Amino acid sequence: MEIREVGQEIRKLSDGANLLGVRAHNERLILSMIQRHGALPGSDIAKHTGLSAQTVSNILRKLEAEEFLLRREPQRGRVGKPSVPMALNPDAALSYGLKIGRRSADLVVMNLMGEVLGSSQSTYPYPMPAEIFAYLEGGMEDLARGLSAYQRERLCGIGIAAPSEIWSWTEVLGAPIDFSIWAQIDVQQEVARISELPLFTENDGTAACRAEHVFGRGREFSDYAYFFIGSFIGGGVVLNSSVTVGAQNNAGAFGSLRVPAPGGGELPLIDAASLHPLEAAIAAEGLDTTALWTQPQDWRAFERQIGPWVERTGEALAHAIRSIGSVLDFEVALIDGAMPAEVRARVVAHTCDALDRLDTRGMLPPRPEEARVGANARALGAGCAPIYAQYFFQ
Repeated sequence: MEIREVGQEIRKLSDGANLLGVRAHNERLILSMIQRHGALPGSDIAKHTGLSAQTVSNILRKLEAEEFLLRREPQRGRVGKPSVPMALNPDAALSYGLKIGRRSADLVVMNLMGEVLGSSQSTYPYPMPAEIFAYLEGGMEDLARGLSAYQRERLCGIGIAAPSEIWSWTEVLGAPIDFSIWAQIDVQQEVARISELPLFTENDGTAACRAEHVFGRGREFSDYAYFFIGSFIGGGVVLNSSVTVGAQNNAGAFGSLRVPAPGGGELPLIDAASLHPLEAAIAAEGLDTTALWTQPQDWRAFERQIGPWVERTGEALAHAIRSIGSVLDFEVALIDGAMPAEVRARVVAHTCDALDRLDTRGMLPPRPEEARVGANARALGAGCAPIYAQYFFQ
């Protein structure tokens, strides 16, 4: 996408202005443009944002003084003074990102450019609040020891990505533990006991979508649907090159879509294209399912169960993609998940084959394609939340 087009898209959110009262907005506008396209000279920024050269110059000086921007080597043109590209300082802002899943929690510390500076994982039979928050507290302390003093000073927040209504898992999983305790938990309060850093929370499907949008294939498309296959499938929606959360923060709740059931009738996508049926099939054979969730992932021991699961998942995703394609004209449907890349590729291939067999008269369904970020997308998306909420347009 051309810089000109991105400048237009950013201005659609709120036009750049030369008023002192909206200076914070203009700083975010400039940081967003540099984040998306890399180092840029002030003249290019002024041209494509509509801000005056003087306003851009003042903001760049301020952001450089605050160590958000770094000067690159001057570029000489045919006439006039050489231009100086300004680039983001990767260590200008750091954040923690925590993903809470059914079988594991993942914690990362990342910088402004999305580079993971440290990570850890905790696996468990079931996620309970006391254990999760103890892991977060100890994990942040451990990861902070690997940072420089300067990096620790630039920590700007904690992001947590978790499924909506964890307390409803008892019935879905038939778990011997009552998850209803989660309904009584004030996450903001619990985290405040651990850290003074501001907290940002997000649905795990939306968080994974944001990670793909920022660090994966998001720059290739303006409008797309995103599926993330975890213990329960979730997703996200991108419109006009922005992650859309919806009026009730529930956009991309694709798990509720109805798809045909194998024996007739229908069932929700969450029961047809999630990892929990695969785990149940593996456990039914008396095998240890721990390897499903342990990093790095090696699923070779489960091939007898994976084959049928891939076929059923591909069929279900094809019906879901046809349904969403009849509502919005998405370019693609990106598919990712907490699985090895080779398994993801098989899921996408089966989805394409199944979609080709469906009746799609009167519509052009989005093309199923592989996403790029992979199993760590939810934790990375969680880590994005504090940085994007404070410094970039989302």
